[in-house]
Amino acid sequence: MKRFLTLLAAIILSVAAFAQTAEEIVAKMDEVMEQVGEENGLRMTMDIKIPILGTMSTDAWTLGDKMRMEAEMMGKKIVTWQDGETEWTYDSDEKTITVTAQDKTKKSDEKENMKMFQSATEGYDVSISKETADAWTIKCRKKSSNTNKDDPKNMEIVIAKGTYYPVSLSARVDMVTVTMRNLRFNVSEKDVTFNKADYPGVTIIDKR
Repeated sequence: MKRFLTLLAAIILSVAAFAQTAEEIVAKMDEVMEQVGEENGLRMTMDIKIPILGTMSTDAWTLGDKMRMEAEMMGKKIVTWQDGETEWTYDSDEKTITVTAQDKTKKSDEKENMKMFQSATEGYDVSISKETADAWTIKCRKKSSNTNKDDPKNMEIVIAKGTYYPVSLSARVDMVTVTMRNLRFNVSEKDVTFNKADYPGVTIIDKR
């Protein structure tokens, strides 16, 4: 019995040594995203649920200053590319591609939403609400001292064990629920670069 208790105590101490707080897990995720995402870019699916209108899904790819977004709703597909200077927008109904100078003063909703993954511990109390063999679920509750009106009151982040890659993030802002999922770090230049040859027969409208 004494040997068993000694072994049990050793196991408990070993587990405690490897236990991590929610803050440490999120900080590690931030570190991984900064290291991997900077070089390989970020690809994700964003679901935006709006009362009455329903849910609209957008696929987004980012690599440096470049971004591509694809959205489809009620049979209409919109694809947008940005490179920091120019914006191209494809409309499947009109069979047109409109080219405009990118408005650098306008914030990208997709990029702003992606920032929710970064430094989630800033302005939030975080805790582990669920843990499986594969992932942690982190609850983020906005602190009373956080006066940023754009920050959601609550967020939920699922983080993969081993890699510390974010699996998903859900947040509710006013009446809109935003969920980011299917995150991958495998974006190429081709993914985010507009190529006219991919859209034969469309009308180009240059408004620059």
